[in-house]
Amino acid sequence: MFFSQAGARPRMWEASPSEHKKWVEVFKACDEENKGCLSRENFKVAVVMLFGYKPSKIEADAVMSSVDPNTSGILLKEFLDIVRKKKEAQLYRNEIRHIFTAFDRHYRGYLTLEDFKKAFKQVAPKLSERIILEVFRWRRELPHCPG
Repeated sequence: MFFSQAGARPRMWEASPSEHKKWVEVFKACDEENKGCLSRENFKVAVVMLFGYKPSKIEADAVMSSVDPNTSGILLKEFLDIVRKKKEAQLYRNEIRHIFTAFDRHYRGYLTLEDFKKAFKQVAPKLSERIILEVFRWRRELPHCPG
């Protein structure tokens, strides 16, 4: 189901038992000294293993600043929460990309007013054209939207 059809972004995504097990295994593999926590560098390795990219300094700083200062790193519980949130965000971005691609019928990388109207007629046929036009105009005012 599209998140747009559900009306809002889901609050929490649950990992399957096999995915949860994988996250725990990655944590244990990266906890080289068996301290029960991951250092900043070990956390970066874990992210590479799970998501295929090395976290930026800013991302690593943000994660490390959220860690309990009384510990010497990221505990398993904290790690699992961080990974779940990253996975949830990744799935949400993929869903948005999928929806946009479905609306971008001509593969131009942007939506015209006609694309927008056709898309809304499919997902919200009772929505007035005036509202669709207002949404389209509002979208165009956002700094990251073309044209």
